[in-house]
Amino acid sequence: MNAHDIIRYDVSTADMICMGLVNDLSDADLMRRPAPGCNHINWQLGHLIVSDHEMLNDIFPGRLPPLPAGFAARYERDRVGSDDPGQFAGKDELLNVYRGQRAAALAILEGLAAEDLAKPAPEKVKSYAPTVGCAFALLGSHWLMHSGQWSVVRRQKGLPPLF
Repeated sequence: MNAHDIIRYDVSTADMICMGLVNDLSDADLMRRPAPGCNHINWQLGHLIVSDHEMLNDIFPGRLPPLPAGFAARYERDRVGSDDPGQFAGKDELLNVYRGQRAAALAILEGLAAEDLAKPAPEKVKSYAPTVGCAFALLGSHWLMHSGQWSVVRRQKGLPPLF
């Protein structure tokens, strides 16, 4: 097993868990907040997609497909308090954008040599991803960090735990 294998495994595990937690939720469910002061799932999904895109685009400019027009603006921090579903993408759009971005990110990973993963990340992302490999590792761990709140929403709805 090499670094590429570990990253792919971590990302695929995060994908399986995160998509399992949202697949049977509705657009309305994605707007639920697990507790007062928490972000709703819709905002979290958009935030994760935009974060992945920006981080990898800082490292590999122009290699990811562009986000849909206005997508990133809908998920800026100043929107986190909004409960108006009209200000955000619907579930289908979120998951389609996610799938396109994730496929492109994994294609970039496949084209890298092992030594590329050890290269320093650009200054803009170094504080949270010091190397290229660390940036790819965040494609899984950042998503898993947020997904714990999604489990709470599922339980609030009376859905059984999945994992």
